[in-house]
Amino acid sequence: MDRYARNRELISVEEQGLLGEKTAAIVGLGGLGGHIAEQLARLGIGRLILIDGDKIEPSNLNRQLFATERTLGMSKVDAACARLLEVNATIRYTPHPLRLTAENGFALLQDAAVVLDAVDNIPTRLLLESLCEQLDLPLIHGSIGGWWGQVSVVFPGDKTLARLYPYPDAIGAEAHYGNPAFTPALVASIQVAEAVKVCLGRPQILRGKLLRVDLLEHEQFVISI
Repeated sequence: MDRYARNRELISVEEQGLLGEKTAAIVGLGGLGGHIAEQLARLGIGRLILIDGDKIEPSNLNRQLFATERTLGMSKVDAACARLLEVNATIRYTPHPLRLTAENGFALLQDAAVVLDAVDNIPTRLLLESLCEQLDLPLIHGSIGGWWGQVSVVFPGDKTLARLYPYPDAIGAEAHYGNPAFTPALVASIQVAEAVKVCLGRPQILRGKLLRVDLLEHEQFVISI
C-alpha cells in the first residue's frame, strides 16, 4: 500500500520526502487545531508538536475533531495522540499538555519548521507571533467566529498580527459569535494548505495578505496588508 499515492498529482515523490523531514507545531487543539493536526498527519508531515493545556468538555462536542463522548475529561493532547496514532503511526508526535507562555514558548517551538496558530484569544496570538519572530519561524495564522474566518502567513519581521490586532485586550470574534462545526474545518484546511506550501517552498502563499471567508454570504476575498 502506498499511503501517499493520492498526493502525487500535487506533491511529487521528492516533495513528499521533504515534507516527511519537517516538524510542525500546532498551538491549540480545539476546533482549528484538531483538523489541522489530522490533515497534516494524513499528508505525511514528519513530526507534530501538539500544545494545549485544556481537557475536553461537553461544549467541545459540537465542532472539535478529537472531542467525542468517550474522550470527555481527557486532556486534548492525549485524545489527539490516540486518534492520530490510528491515522498515521509513522509520524512522531510530541504532546505538551500545557498552555503556551512567554516562559515556555522557546522550548516548545524551537524544533519546528512551521507553526500553526489555532488559539482562541488575542493575547496568546500576539505572543505566538513574537515568539516565532524571535525563533525565525513562519507562522500560519487562522481565526474563526460564527460564519466567518481568516487566514494569513506571517514571516519574521512582518508583524501582521500586531497590525490586525492593535488592541491586545480586546475580546476575539470567537467569544462574540461562537463556533459551529463547519467554519473551523474550512479555515483549518486553508491553514494546512498554506503550511504545506511554506514547507515545500511554493511561492503562492498568503504572506502580506489576509484571506477572509464569509460562509453566510458565500464570499471570500484577499486583503493586502
